Amino acid sequence: MAFSLILFAPATPAGAHPFGAPQTVAISADPQRHEVVHVRWKVGGTDDLTLLGVRLGVLPQDRVMLDGAVFFQPSDAVALGPSEPFAGYLRKQITVTSDGDRCAATVVPPSDLAASGVTVDYVCPGPIGKVSVGVRMLTDLNPAYQTMATGPNGERAVYGSGRYAHDWVLGDAPAKGGTDLGRSAAVQITAVVGGLLIVAVAALLLLRWRRRRAAAC
Repeated sequence: MAFSLILFAPATPAGAHPFGAPQTVAISADPQRHEVVHVRWKVGGTDDLTLLGVRLGVLPQDRVMLDGAVFFQPSDAVALGPSEPFAGYLRKQITVTSDGDRCAATVVPPSDLAASGVTVDYVCPGPIGKVSVGVRMLTDLNPAYQTMATGPNGERAVYGSGRYAHDWVLGDAPAKGGTDLGRSAAVQITAVVGGLLIVAVAALLLLRWRRRRAAAC
């Protein structure tokens, strides 16, 4: 009787295991559209995709064994990747704000979720120089999950354990009249270098004149 109860007991999602390979995010600015930020998320262990799919109701409960074991199948990522529950989850768990304003998120349907991850595009109200990116991926499965993040110029950060937000410098917003400012700076630099050169030549001539005068005496 006990065996029968165990055999037919309903399967429940397994406990998350956040201590394997870490998940990652890569943060970058769009080189053409200065108000757009790209965030690419990639899972650490593919079985976490299965757990998340079950949690979101995209995958059936029987993808988790009675003993809690999870065996990832490529079909799990195929089902999860383009699903609206997964897109909504990404928009909720990864946020971008610029000057205190929330940036609108659009999930790019992934071609291979397990291998290359998924990209979310964030459109901010205006040109951006610095943004605050919040990442809480999988922390609803287990708060111990961490995310390794990389950004422009080799900057790195770790999300997790109460550190769910980080400021990233993506480059200065385009300045009005940037070309004129550039020319002005170039003119100023040239003037400074030219002035220093004149001073050096004058000092050399003065030194030679003094040496000749001393020799004549």
